[in-house]
Amino acid sequence: MVRFVALRLLGMALTLWLVSIVAFVVIQLPPGDFAEAYLTEKQQSGAVVTQDELAQMRRFLGIDRPWHEQYAAWFSGIVLRGDFGHSFEWKRPVAEVIGERLPFTLALAAATLLLMYAVALPIGIYSAVRQYSVADHAFSLAGYVGLATPNFLVALVLMFLGQQWFGQSVGGLFSPQYEDAPWSWSKFADFLQHLWVPVIVLGTAGTAFLVRSMRALVLDELGRMYVVAARASGLSPMRLLLKYPVRMALNPIVATLGWRLTFVISGAPIVGVVMSLPDTGPLFLHSLLNQDMPLAGAMVFIYCALTILGSFLSDILLALLDPRIKMS
Repeated sequence: MVRFVALRLLGMALTLWLVSIVAFVVIQLPPGDFAEAYLTEKQQSGAVVTQDELAQMRRFLGIDRPWHEQYAAWFSGIVLRGDFGHSFEWKRPVAEVIGERLPFTLALAAATLLLMYAVALPIGIYSAVRQYSVADHAFSLAGYVGLATPNFLVALVLMFLGQQWFGQSVGGLFSPQYEDAPWSWSKFADFLQHLWVPVIVLGTAGTAFLVRSMRALVLDELGRMYVVAARASGLSPMRLLLKYPVRMALNPIVATLGWRLTFVISGAPIVGVVMSLPDTGPLFLHSLLNQDMPLAGAMVFIYCALTILGSFLSDILLALLDPRIKMS
């Protein structure tokens, strides 16, 4: 097991390094830079900025150097000092800017994954055991609707219903009186009251997909000969179901945990903008629009690191669930 984990950690480190190169190159691809975005903004406000001032700004920000030199300085700062650089737009260290919002993103992702698996697995098992029943057809219809409905549309509908039915402002993660207040039990309770809407929005499509996947996997296992033999030996239906078909069907579900985390994170920016969430989604989108390369590059790097971490956890859970994984 130690060797298994060590090899996975080595693979994670190599993947992160390759991802950092790709992320930095992709961010550099759009034409222009932060200085030109700054020039456009100043011209729209009526101010005059000379080319000498732009050149001086590029030298000060370090964006006049070739991209490989910028990458070397950026990546070495991350590895050696944990320094993601200085945000051009916020004029603050990138780590501070992201650190203020990353906990909300992690809480949102964790709550969404918990909801997805807690709802999808029991429903998928029930639909497989009660195949072609009224409940199975109802869950299938709900799953198709969940897969077909865009996240931002679900967000708008839930915001409207929350306001009309419950009289609650569901935009953001806090009520106005708690936005700048220090953390307390009342603020935490207010946070939980606002958290359910973005969690449902981000988890709708993923839950629908997991329900269909779990149903198909359990149905496939129920027809195996070992299940027929176990049933003939006199095992109770519930014990047989949980001990054999469900346990084997969980392997592909656990193996795709990293993909589910990617799915949640990739949908967060649009949902965050629609619902005015104080997480990293709107921050990432705004950094791309303003070509704030240190901030955008750090966000891509962190998103990829979270995805790789999710895949690593999937490998560990899969090895614990199925001992044959360790033997290979």
